[in-house]
Amino acid sequence: MSSVDYSTNPDANSNLQRNLADFHPNVWGEYFIQFASESMELDPNIVAQIDALKGEVGKMILSKTKKPIEKVKLIDSICRLGVSYHFEHEIDKVMHHIFKSCAENGEIILEDDVCSIAVLFRVLRQHGFHVSPNVFTKLKDEQGYFNKKLISDVEGMLSLYEASHMMIHGEDILEEVLAFTSTNLESVATQSSHPLAARIKYTLKQAIHKNFPRLEARRYISIYEEDPFHDEILLTLAKRDFNLLQTLHQKEFGNLCKWWKELDIPTNLQFARDRIVEMCFWVLAMYFEPQYSQARKMTTKLGAILSIVDDTYDAYGTIDELELFSKAIKRWDISNFDHLPDYMKLIYITVLKALEEIEQEVTKEGRLYTLKYYIKEFQMVVHAYMTEARWLNSNYVPTIEEYLNISKITCCQSLLITSSYIGMGNTATEDKFIWVSKKPKMVDAVATVCRLMDELVTNEFEHEREHVCSLLDCIMKQKDVSKEAATEECKKRLANAWKDINEECLMPTDVPMPFMTRAINLSRFMDVVYKDKDNYTHSEGLMKSYIKSVLVDQVPI
Repeated sequence: MSSVDYSTNPDANSNLQRNLADFHPNVWGEYFIQFASESMELDPNIVAQIDALKGEVGKMILSKTKKPIEKVKLIDSICRLGVSYHFEHEIDKVMHHIFKSCAENGEIILEDDVCSIAVLFRVLRQHGFHVSPNVFTKLKDEQGYFNKKLISDVEGMLSLYEASHMMIHGEDILEEVLAFTSTNLESVATQSSHPLAARIKYTLKQAIHKNFPRLEARRYISIYEEDPFHDEILLTLAKRDFNLLQTLHQKEFGNLCKWWKELDIPTNLQFARDRIVEMCFWVLAMYFEPQYSQARKMTTKLGAILSIVDDTYDAYGTIDELELFSKAIKRWDISNFDHLPDYMKLIYITVLKALEEIEQEVTKEGRLYTLKYYIKEFQMVVHAYMTEARWLNSNYVPTIEEYLNISKITCCQSLLITSSYIGMGNTATEDKFIWVSKKPKMVDAVATVCRLMDELVTNEFEHEREHVCSLLDCIMKQKDVSKEAATEECKKRLANAWKDINEECLMPTDVPMPFMTRAINLSRFMDVVYKDKDNYTHSEGLMKSYIKSVLVDQVPI
């Protein structure tokens, strides 16, 4: 296979009509290749320092305290600082104790200030405890309005706003809390002289619950450091741990960029997005912990290849070529290689080589079964891509239901969740893959979030060329409504999908939380990176700054 010459692309200068997109070049060049390394060992001296700090923080978590809320706030800080993965058992033990002492029959019984109660509710929900939001009804007066005194308690309103993002279906009080705090915080944020104006603006844009771990840790380290009541040992642990993991992640990025360079995508497949660094960051959002280093390597390679396949269907291949490629993927046999156009041969070989490499790894673990689930999901995605290509070719506008059935597959969330489990070792037993394959509510909700976030920000860019219709188009046609009305419907569907996610993460969960977390982190990535536009495709601005803050700039010790 390696003897095939792809140095020239006979299709690139052909007269075939191709639906090219105007993707900007790679914004990182070869920056991360300098970190490429065969050794993934962490600095033993820093590891020893971190172990000593971990011992001290572990004692803090398990120490007795008269006020449970102080322990809740400590655990919240540990989670937001990005070091909770060191203390999973300790935190689980303490959170069960707090739930028993601060809630009766799911009702919060803690008598404290608004800020503390809101933090308690959010942290309990984030750890899977089903606590009632009825405690917030006490914030209303006899006429059913929120007490006006709350407006002057900005810290309280910020905590209430964050708590409201944990809502599930039927929790009208949290809907009211969200509306009330949003309105009043926006008003405060317009007062540039207010000491919390900048923090409020950020919070209104990015809730804690919907931020992904590395970005939240990088930001919160600075906030925590400015808190006059911060614990110096915990702060030092967070800083050293972040920087240590950064060196590991830099090596991972470097090795993957080196692999990508050897494929020479910009030369061989000029139509595809050259986004290997951004794909590394996408996967880092799913799991950052050091034990998942191999998993990130596998998932990033599969994700990068999937991005090329997506662009092939979306921005380059003719309908006849796509039919050929779809049939080849369906048969999954290298004997289908010869009849493909040259550029598709490279894609097909790259897919098979990546799977061969992963096959060697999982065979050692006795987990070869994982690949059959990946291949099935991959084939489903390609089939769905082909359906959308046929829609475009025939100018067909599907019904809302038809569109969502296909587009929730082409957003690839089920495939990415499956990919993420492959490298997670023996804990990712076959029942986890079966769970994903059945498309349970959690997986469907994550796919819905991805699809809707993408729809709301890519519509105009995609309409600059021939492109399959959007969900907005389907809603506008089927319901005979304006674009504004269709947009509002998408936002309502998005809010409901997040309620589904929150509900599915309450105990008992279908699968253990480490597997749920991979899924929810995909939704968090979409909420952060697709907030205002597709920052994966258009990565020269916000996405670049995010990557820089996590992978380039060290935290000052």
